[in-house]
Amino acid sequence: MILLKEAITKSDLKKFVKFPFSLYKDCKFWVPPIINDELATFNKDKNPVFKDAEARFFLAYKNNTIVGRIAAIVNWVEINQQKVKKMRFGWFDFIDDTEVSEKLLNKVKEIGQNYKLEYMEGPVGFSNLDKVGVLVEGFNEMGTMITWYNHEYYASHYEYSGFVKEKQYEENRFPFANADPKFFAKVDKMVQTRYKVKPLSFTKTEEVMPMADKMFDLFNESYASLSSFVPINDIQKAYFKKKYISFINPEYIKFILDKDDKLIAFGVVMPSFTEALQKAKGKLFPFGFYHLLKAKKHSKDVIFYLIGVHPEYQNKGVTAVMFNQYHKTFSSLGIQNCIRTPELEDNIAIKQIWKHFNPEVYKRRRTYKKNL
Repeated sequence: MILLKEAITKSDLKKFVKFPFSLYKDCKFWVPPIINDELATFNKDKNPVFKDAEARFFLAYKNNTIVGRIAAIVNWVEINQQKVKKMRFGWFDFIDDTEVSEKLLNKVKEIGQNYKLEYMEGPVGFSNLDKVGVLVEGFNEMGTMITWYNHEYYASHYEYSGFVKEKQYEENRFPFANADPKFFAKVDKMVQTRYKVKPLSFTKTEEVMPMADKMFDLFNESYASLSSFVPINDIQKAYFKKKYISFINPEYIKFILDKDDKLIAFGVVMPSFTEALQKAKGKLFPFGFYHLLKAKKHSKDVIFYLIGVHPEYQNKGVTAVMFNQYHKTFSSLGIQNCIRTPELEDNIAIKQIWKHFNPEVYKRRRTYKKNL
């Protein structure tokens, strides 16, 4: 018999966060999160997303042992302002037992029906800056800190419970050697001359912070047309600045300004923390912080986390200016591999940006949907 328990106390939430550590203990491709960071994400007093959203966390027990977990999420901005009557769910992990997965999904369904929502979709987070999608291809590839990893049987459990594919995502990578500057150096000069734009690079985090709010504003504007996009508010901007910007190498953040010094494009790249997080085993102390700091300084793999271009400047070659700056930075640091975050399969614009780099699709993931 499967019993569900809502994780409300700090002790239960810690069990919620730590369950994947046992589920994937023998998997060399799984990348563990930092436990305290995950707990902070679920803390209503620390994560400002809870001002516009709510979440409930459930653990599934079988014979007094935790065998599954799920987060049921309601984003009120999405529902009330965007009129998208969606019940979200994420952080969904389970043993290979359909009774377990179905019990958890049915709990989300019950909550969604109580709110009179139209459908449920997952796995997703609170917003577009969270992890997304269940892995359906690429199980023998290393995970990253910004994606969920899962066992091969997961997709079949969604289908068993009557879910259908909603969105498909691709993850791409390419060796830095593929970034031949002949494809963007010439365009860089032309675009700077024609549109009077200019690149802006950084050497100190303190230089980035005063412009970070403008970057998030541009993020909202440039991603607004994508499906499932929920804009981040001013309180969340401050939270993300503290959580992410302060931890990213400043030289990995590139801005493009127009002739009036208005921000029209940005790029955010992160060093790969995969191996460091595996060594940290979910804890910053006593040695986890050392491994992360070492990766920040010396990792030869980088992850293109975000690229945003103002709608008026899309398809005008502005990214060539950005890539030329990144090429100079990565060349000086000896970067070897470039990895991209999950991108919607039908996002033709993003594919056009990367076409000259000869990228390889090495993972696919998707979200699943079920009407309520």
